[in-house]
Amino acid sequence: MTLDTTPRIADPDGFFALLVEAHRGLSAEESRRLDARLVLILANQVGDMAALCAAIEAARAAGTKVSDAGR
Repeated sequence: MTLDTTPRIADPDGFFALLVEAHRGLSAEESRRLDARLVLILANQVGDMAALCAAIEAARAAGTKVSDAGR
C-alpha cells in the first residue's frame, strides 16, 4: 500500500500548539502515555490495517533518516 502523506491538516501550527499544550506540566512518562493513547485513538479512527502498517514503516524510516543525519 502507498501511504498518502499529502499534508491535510488545515491548521498545522494550531495543531502543533494543541499538542504542545496537551503535554504542558506532564512528566516524561505521562507524556509518553499521552502520546501512546493519542496514537491508539488515531489508529482506531484510520482503521485500515494496511494503512497503519504503512504509517509505522514510514515513521520508522523517517526516524532512521533523522538519526543517520545526526551522525
